Amino acid sequence: MNRIRMIVLVLAVFAPSWAAAQQAMKYEEAATLLGASCGKDIDDNCRGVNLDPARLKECLNRNQDVVSPKCQADSTRAFSAIQARITARITLMKLCNWEMNHLCSEAKGDPTKGLQCLLDQTKKATGNCNKAIAAAGYR
Repeated sequence: MNRIRMIVLVLAVFAPSWAAAQQAMKYEEAATLLGASCGKDIDDNCRGVNLDPARLKECLNRNQDVVSPKCQADSTRAFSAIQARITARITLMKLCNWEMNHLCSEAKGDPTKGLQCLLDQTKKATGNCNKAIAAAGYR
């Protein structure tokens, strides 16, 4: 049971919550689903593997012949949701470039201050930027 909790914690640290514009599964839901459906399979087949999403996914895929069908189905959904959040966070600054240059120029060098500024400038931000912030899970 501790292994499952560790999986959820590691996933929470490395790929924080996301909610895509299509109301995709939240990160916390993906981590919970993965822990519930794959905890035993991870304990049995992935012992010693670093518990970051990429390595965990690779281990489950490598051992798919012995991984339960429920884990195979649920892990595909969970890892897709995690990847969607990661992609949204990577593209966030591209989609909010105008806002960073015009509304948040004083915070440009500090990602934390820049994100807070974007969140504070919601009413002035473009629709695409606001969608990107939501897809990245910051709102």
